[in-house]
Amino acid sequence: MNIHEYQAKAILKSFGVPVPQGHVAHSPVEAKEIAKSLPGDVFVLKAQIHAGGRGAGQFVGEPASGGVRIVRSAAEAERVACEMIDRVLVTRQTGPAGRLVRRLYVEAGCAIARELYLSLLIDRESRSLVIVASPDGGMDIEDVAARTPERILRVSIDAGLGFMDYQARNLAVGLGLSGRLIQSFAALVRAACKAFVQLDAALIEINPLVVTEGGELLALDAKMGFDDNALFRHSDIEELRDENEEDPREVEASRFGLSYVGLEGSIGCMVNGAGLAMATMDIIHARGEAPANFLDVGGGATRERVTAAFRILLADPQVEGVLVNIFGGIMRCDLIAQAVIAACGDVGLGVPLVVRLAGTNVEEGQALLQASGLPVTVAQDLGDAASKIVAAVRARRTV
Repeated sequence: MNIHEYQAKAILKSFGVPVPQGHVAHSPVEAKEIAKSLPGDVFVLKAQIHAGGRGAGQFVGEPASGGVRIVRSAAEAERVACEMIDRVLVTRQTGPAGRLVRRLYVEAGCAIARELYLSLLIDRESRSLVIVASPDGGMDIEDVAARTPERILRVSIDAGLGFMDYQARNLAVGLGLSGRLIQSFAALVRAACKAFVQLDAALIEINPLVVTEGGELLALDAKMGFDDNALFRHSDIEELRDENEEDPREVEASRFGLSYVGLEGSIGCMVNGAGLAMATMDIIHARGEAPANFLDVGGGATRERVTAAFRILLADPQVEGVLVNIFGGIMRCDLIAQAVIAACGDVGLGVPLVVRLAGTNVEEGQALLQASGLPVTVAQDLGDAASKIVAAVRARRTV
């Protein structure tokens, strides 16, 4: 689960990470009043959407304006907010459809001397929390890694020992910090580590982390993501979820305990088990087509969950055919077949459907599908299933 910048900054501030003063505005009038309340005479208006590259983005109909704007008065803040709120912002990460900006973060400006990069994430290989830093802040870290990989600094944090003093000094020196900034940096990273662990975060990214002309460190931007599986421990964090920023299909899937990710292909997939789902997607690609989604219904594929899965799949206008690939280990194949038949009856089926079942009671499940009267093709193995759904989709296109 991701949250907005203003929410991430509020959380990090509560753990001791220094951030500029700012507040969220839902209207141009609010933006003006917030600017009046902030110190200084330079303010920054930031579009709040779950996507990076906002500063380089463009509002639809306003090609010269980006999603991060600098203003120098409260009146200008109100005028610029009118150009941003309730407008669609397109960035590298939103795709051409863009995202509707419903709120702005109005922040006090600061005099920047340097921009750094800092992030915390889980490294699966080392099975540890890892700090990634670079003296090249304000840029996409992927671009820095591609062009100058030697400027990417990485430190693994031992779960028992935590962030050590020598690691803090090495990182700070690697970033070109000196004097009291080394201690400030160490304190900031420790605060971020504490937030990461206590809140079951999946990512904390501060880009840029700036050194001001006054010699202070500030998190000028912040991004946080959380492990969905741990949200039951953090109801206050779960309340920060903004469903407007998520794919409505993924929101609907989460309500039924389905793991769903929308993709760009034409063949809808319903599979139980993440590994089997990935294999199914791979073999569809190998047959020359592309999956429309990743959808794992899990081990307990009840009629309700299968019906919900079919409804989500068939609501996607890109879907030209559906492939169901179920291994009946915990779940019996005859029960899966009954759920598929019931779901087709409840939802309606207007595209080709190929079902491959394997495991417990597979013969009974196949017999139920063949006797159902539905326009469903039963396949014997995954390769056969992929070939049949691809052939059916291509035949449908020629009609």
